[in-house]
Formats: sequence, C-alpha cells, structure tokens
Amino acid sequence: MLSSGPPIWDTNHDGIYTCDEWKSYMDRLFTSADRNHDGKLDPTEFATVQKADSTLAEADFGYFDENQDGKITRKEFVEKPSLFILRFDKNGDCRVTPDEIKAGVAPKGPQGPADRPRDRFHQN
Repeated sequence: MLSSGPPIWDTNHDGIYTCDEWKSYMDRLFTSADRNHDGKLDPTEFATVQKADSTLAEADFGYFDENQDGKITRKEFVEKPSLFILRFDKNGDCRVTPDEIKAGVAPKGPQGPADRPRDRFHQN
C-alpha cells in the first residue's frame, strides 16, 4: 500500500492522494453502510465499514462518534481526516505525492544516541 498509496480512493488514479478524494471516498462508504438510510451509522452499520476497507478494520466507533450519542452522522464520518494524509502530507497542502510517500517510508539513518554537544567541560 505505501509504495503506491491507497489506490482505492485515488479517484483519478494520478498517484496523488487528496483530502477531497478521501472525503468523497468516505461519503460513498457511509452511503453504502447506512442500510436503513436514516443518515446515521449505528454500531452494526459501522461494522460494515470495518469490513469494507482493511485500513478501517481496527477503527473505533467512538472515534467517529464525536458527540458520543451512539450514532455517527455523515458529517462526523466524512470530516475525520485520513491518517494516511496526516502521516505523509508534510507540507500541509492536503495532497500526498509519491515523493512524500517515499520520504515517509525511507530509513531515517542511525537511530543511536545523538552526539552530545561539546562544551568547555567535555573536551577531548
């Protein structure tokens, strides 16, 4: 998934993942899960969401149910930011490019302790 991003919601298949594409995908997912068409998801309907998208399989109902009324409205669901975008969109433009994905998964270099700055008490 990370080498090419989440293709399921890259609507125009350009390899750039936008907030608008995410919201559009979430809106479609909400519509398909809202079985009784009341504009809200109950826990049973939310389970459909978890089965429909592996990236949401571990999602918590309470995370989306902002007012904790036991139902998730379309707005509560669609307006939640994509964790993928939060992780990789380093410049905050609501677009994740292939370069940002590469930078986000690249090894970070040595992970050992940082060199201590030298001062007059620690000179070699």
